[in-house]
Amino acid sequence: MSFDYGTRRTGVAVGQRITGTARPLTTLGMPGGQPDWPAIDRLMRDWAPSDVVVGRPTRMDGSVTPLTTAAEGFAAALGRRYDLPVSLIDERLSSREAETELRRQRGDGSRGPIRKPDIDQEAAAVLLRDYLASIPLPSAPNRSETP
Repeated sequence: MSFDYGTRRTGVAVGQRITGTARPLTTLGMPGGQPDWPAIDRLMRDWAPSDVVVGRPTRMDGSVTPLTTAAEGFAAALGRRYDLPVSLIDERLSSREAETELRRQRGDGSRGPIRKPDIDQEAAAVLLRDYLASIPLPSAPNRSETP
């Protein structure tokens, strides 16, 4: 499961490690700039992820911003709350990539108008696909070897 953290909205996506695929799931509101923990609790219960990815926003030169610190705090809170490994991944240009993909879908007629919450959840899917592409696949046991 991945989160594209924001102070107004947080996009969420789910994926599959073996296939390396990810899809947008939902966009959560951030009441008062805080995570919607009851909604996140439901997602965690329903999807039972093995680990979590959170986008780490930085400037194009890699320097941190106030949102970087907030996203890192959110990632740490997720790890403590759900006792899961949480990985931070560079999210530079993920929203732009998400918007490009959504415009492509709109252009080929497979989707309707694009809203900001759509971009947030598609950006979470971009982050998760990038993360899944960066980790090795679990290896299958070699059946020719004798145990």
